[in-house]
Amino acid sequence: VPGHEIVGRVTKVGSAVTKFKPGDLAAVGCLVGSDGTCPECQAGLEQFCPNMVLTFNSPDKHLGGVTYGGYSASIVVDDRFVLRVPSNLTLAGAAPLLCAGITTYSPMRRWGVTKGKKVGVVGLGGLGHMGVKFAHELGAHVVVFTTSPRKKDDALRLGADEVVVSRNAAEMQKHASSFDFILDAVSGDHDINAYINLLRRDGTLTIVGAPVKPHAVSAFSLLFGRRNLSGSIIGGLPETQEMLDFCGAHNITTDVEVIPIQKVNEAYERLLNADVKYRFSIDMASLKAE
Repeated sequence: VPGHEIVGRVTKVGSAVTKFKPGDLAAVGCLVGSDGTCPECQAGLEQFCPNMVLTFNSPDKHLGGVTYGGYSASIVVDDRFVLRVPSNLTLAGAAPLLCAGITTYSPMRRWGVTKGKKVGVVGLGGLGHMGVKFAHELGAHVVVFTTSPRKKDDALRLGADEVVVSRNAAEMQKHASSFDFILDAVSGDHDINAYINLLRRDGTLTIVGAPVKPHAVSAFSLLFGRRNLSGSIIGGLPETQEMLDFCGAHNITTDVEVIPIQKVNEAYERLLNADVKYRFSIDMASLKAE
């Protein structure tokens, strides 16, 4: 998705802007506008505003046409949608926090992931690896589920306490009815019931991956155990700033590979082949070479 995780330095501010000054580190995520008056906006949940303006491919009420995201040398944004970046975070590693970070942080906060909770993360990719980092830093016992045994060492490095190869029925059975929370970050087709059955009573599985094929959910898996199945996207502006501050306090960034804009098509092909750990960040200074 073109340029919806943007970090850089402020170059100019309008006369009414008080939160930022030239030279400040700043970030822009998936949103650059909302109506500001609806119940969702009033609750700080701008991501659910019926009139939200996405950073990319949304109607641009200022210039006409559509918004074009951050694949550019600069971007002009309403200061309500600009966030502060802790100075100790590397910019390349901080950029994907604006989507991958908040997408995994938000449901963990929503469903009460704290010290002593048992948390599962399904899939170790761009979203999953951030889920592991956050769950670990929040004090949970973290179990990563993967179809690939070769990802075990990396999962442990990122903060997992255990790694389960999900194709191994015996390993899965050992964890039956034991999880407080499971984050499902897989976008490919998979049996979600296998993970619902791992939830304890009143446990929650939140979907953040988006498979093309709809899940076939067993009602009985939810009924017996009063389990919850939910979905989540990004967070609102207050929670996104909270997430960035949390990352600053705990020195959390995304694992990235920095590329010039000239390699964006190559990176896209690699992304399709899952050949990245775990996000690409584009150095927009490379535009000057064009």
